[in-house]
Amino acid sequence: MERSVEDGLPRVLPSVSAPRFVGRAAELHRLTDALARPPAAVLIEGEAGIGKSRLVQEALDEPGIAARRPLAAICPPFREALTLGPVVDAARDARVDVAELALTSLAGVLRPLFPEWGQHLPPAPEALSDAGAARHRLFRALAELLDAMGVGVLVLEDVHWADEATLDFLLFLASRRSRRMSLVLTYRPEDVAPESVLMRLTSRPPAGTGYVRICLGALDVPQTAELMSSMLDGEHVSETFASFLQERTDGVPLAIEESVRLLRDRADLVRRDGEWVRRTLADIAVPPTIRDAVAERASRLTPVAQRVLQAASVLAEPVDPAVLATVSGLPNNVVSRAVDAAVRSGLLGEDRVGRVSFRHALAARAVYDMTPAPDRRALHRGAGRSLRATTPQPVARLAHHYREAGDTGQWRQYAERTADLALASGDHRTAVGLLHELLTESDPPAASVARWAQKMPVLAFNGLVGRGDLTRALRKVLDTEALAPHDRAAVRIQLGRMLLHAGEYAAGTAELERALPDLAGEPFQAAWAMNTLGSPPSTLMSAGEHRRWLDRAADAARLPMTADQRLALVVDRATSLLDMGDEAGWAVAEELPDTAATPEGMMQLARSGLNIGNGAMRWGRYDEARQLLTSALSRAEQHRYQRLHDMILVTLVHLDWFTGAWDGLAERAAALAVVDAEPVLQLDALLIMALLEGAVGGSGADLGSAAATEGGRGTVEERLRQVLDAGLRRGIADLPLEPAAALARIRLAEGSAAEALELTEGPADVVARKNIWLWATEFAPVRTGALLAVERPDQARKFVADLAEGLGGKNLPAADAALEMCRGILAEGEGRSAEAAAAFSRATAAWNRLPRPYEALLAAERRAGCLLASGDRDTGLAELARAQAGFTALGARKDADRVRIALRAAGAPVRQVWRGGRRGYGDQLSPRELEVVRLLLTGLTNPAIARALSRSPKTVAAQLNSAMRKYGVTSRTALAVSVTQAGITPSEGHSAGAGSDL
Repeated sequence: MERSVEDGLPRVLPSVSAPRFVGRAAELHRLTDALARPPAAVLIEGEAGIGKSRLVQEALDEPGIAARRPLAAICPPFREALTLGPVVDAARDARVDVAELALTSLAGVLRPLFPEWGQHLPPAPEALSDAGAARHRLFRALAELLDAMGVGVLVLEDVHWADEATLDFLLFLASRRSRRMSLVLTYRPEDVAPESVLMRLTSRPPAGTGYVRICLGALDVPQTAELMSSMLDGEHVSETFASFLQERTDGVPLAIEESVRLLRDRADLVRRDGEWVRRTLADIAVPPTIRDAVAERASRLTPVAQRVLQAASVLAEPVDPAVLATVSGLPNNVVSRAVDAAVRSGLLGEDRVGRVSFRHALAARAVYDMTPAPDRRALHRGAGRSLRATTPQPVARLAHHYREAGDTGQWRQYAERTADLALASGDHRTAVGLLHELLTESDPPAASVARWAQKMPVLAFNGLVGRGDLTRALRKVLDTEALAPHDRAAVRIQLGRMLLHAGEYAAGTAELERALPDLAGEPFQAAWAMNTLGSPPSTLMSAGEHRRWLDRAADAARLPMTADQRLALVVDRATSLLDMGDEAGWAVAEELPDTAATPEGMMQLARSGLNIGNGAMRWGRYDEARQLLTSALSRAEQHRYQRLHDMILVTLVHLDWFTGAWDGLAERAAALAVVDAEPVLQLDALLIMALLEGAVGGSGADLGSAAATEGGRGTVEERLRQVLDAGLRRGIADLPLEPAAALARIRLAEGSAAEALELTEGPADVVARKNIWLWATEFAPVRTGALLAVERPDQARKFVADLAEGLGGKNLPAADAALEMCRGILAEGEGRSAEAAAAFSRATAAWNRLPRPYEALLAAERRAGCLLASGDRDTGLAELARAQAGFTALGARKDADRVRIALRAAGAPVRQVWRGGRRGYGDQLSPRELEVVRLLLTGLTNPAIARALSRSPKTVAAQLNSAMRKYGVTSRTALAVSVTQAGITPSEGHSAGAGSDL
């Protein structure tokens, strides 16, 4: 007890101690129970001050859990992130004998993160150019270190402040099949961005893991009273006082604690009738926030103690008191007394090794905010001076302190060093973030811009390029005369690479062409730029112009350069020639070796398998494409080339669409459509999802669209439009061709021939300007049909003739099959049914040789129609029946139903194909389907129909899809028209209101 004097009267002041653990028994049991059954993933969420850290500490103090060697890390609230900094710092602080750990050669990757362990770690392995492979290798090495240390529980606090690499590492740990390590993560949900990687861990817990999510709430009045009593020597606190404080603090434990300490400091607590009570309600003003309470309590300490608190708030991490003395500029003995006072006040705390820090981040922030700006800058400079003397230097923290101190020169130095460390560790994303900040700050030195731009890992920064500030910064320095020619060329090359990788092809190639005059003496860079200009998708220049750039690149490649560089140029040349439909590409591909001596060379070979396999697929050489892609996939998996791995997978998905291997295809495409930071890959996956659903109907995959739930045509068209628009926006010349063709088919089938023709105008213009007729494979048939439908037969004949001329003398199997389709469509439109049937027969055979069964069946259906038109009824009906059976076997339900309707209209007997479920209704609507359809006619949406019938929206969508199949239509509107014509009337007693979607 202490005594104070107020109004001339002595008053007893209570001694205040740290609060006991109160009100969390159930949560503690859930946490300890989960950790007792590893592996567990425990997520603890709650607002600031709610008691997350205290709950974790209580659990770690349990003997059974302490025996599992828990490792606790805290994520600091710094903008500058060191690669995996929280985990690395915690491992370093554990002070293990690294020499005694059984680490493999993989641990050599950790050298940049633990330079002080250099003599005990294996040699560093060769750098990997693939960002995904480098990061995965780093994660494996760090996980091996934690396993070797015997860490059974990894705790990461304040994960809402974690850098992206740390969050990805947590996902990696959680996904390890052989793991025994449990994870405990604390975070504030209100500070987690919706796109944060943390949301993936919280929304999809790992399989085979004990998953527990603990949400901490406020303390009630009895718990508040218990906590207050524990701070006041266990003596009773009045219920009125506890209720008052619980209401004013919202039951947040930290706010209660800070308020009790402040009320004691103010002498606002009085003892009456054996219990602690407030003086009077009118006299006590409880601060509205924890920050206000901390600020008032800090202001009651001596100026020296306040200076120490300010230094501790700037450092924002546990430090030795001697560091506080250096940063604050005060003598050691003075600081020692001030630290003792701050610890006694409860604002600072000491850890097991005598380091001091604020007991809570909110308290640190409150003191930091109340520190005058000039004092903060001076303290940050002091922190920088102090940390520069440590070994190893904490370069990320130094960058942070010098930024806040306003010392731009020192900030640049340490931010660049932090980026270098991230690059050396394989953490390309962290490096990109730092280099982006350096490049986009106000007026950076031109020479530094050139150096920083060349360090930028191109394969890791799509999102930043999309924002535009990075490209503006580079163009700004390029517009000056400050750069030497060599540096100017280097910046232009890097800017071009950035734009190309982000899908901005037209802008990227323009920068490369501008760089060429300054590339004298740089044969590889010059040849690479020329090869890129020779790449057909990159610009709208003609095939002849592309070929001239490729030939110039081949000449430049004869100059001195490394074997890996020359290999990369050969891969690029083969890729571009095949893209143009030039047979010479296969001869160039034959020059590629079977293996390489370096990781970079092996990556180029994996890339060649992807690119040449994709070329073979576009040509229609499907067996060869599969062999190349499968081999490349194996190589990518072996060497962990993650980006190439994903690109190969999506190309195989596209190949399986062509070859009719549709089982499970929707799910594979959907998984690839959400791959982060790979826009072109995502677009290809979305395209396949749309094409597949257009043929199959409800594909069974989670299409993630309201339109999918509504069962309308929007899902297919929206996805096709998204891919088409993205291709046009990014300037990728060949990307829009396939979605434009698919959209045009839909429009032509609906009778909107003019819209179908318009959709093919752009692709036709691209093919004509570039003179690459291989690219007409997908859209040529539908364009021919659209020209005839709008009564432009002369243009249709010319288009088919131009296509034949463009493909003449070339062995392009898929394009040749498309040409036969065009000839059949042209003959059919001109009434030459026998010629059309023959052309469709040739097309069917050509498609089957690839094999491309879906297109073959469409050609066979067209042939059947021509046979029927020419009077050969029996052969035509037999062909239609075979087409229906083929569509059914393939899974193309919409097409099978269309052919079935055509057979029925022709008077042929049709066997209803049973697709599972109850039999008995055939082509007629079941009673439950009829209920749904009648409500559809009132204009209700699927969710509204589901509510009216007490069914799930998914069931309603399935019943509508079934009804559409039976009527041979593909949209809700068409179904409504068909059933109305059939005499079905709307359900009475329901109206559409705002929920109409017809």
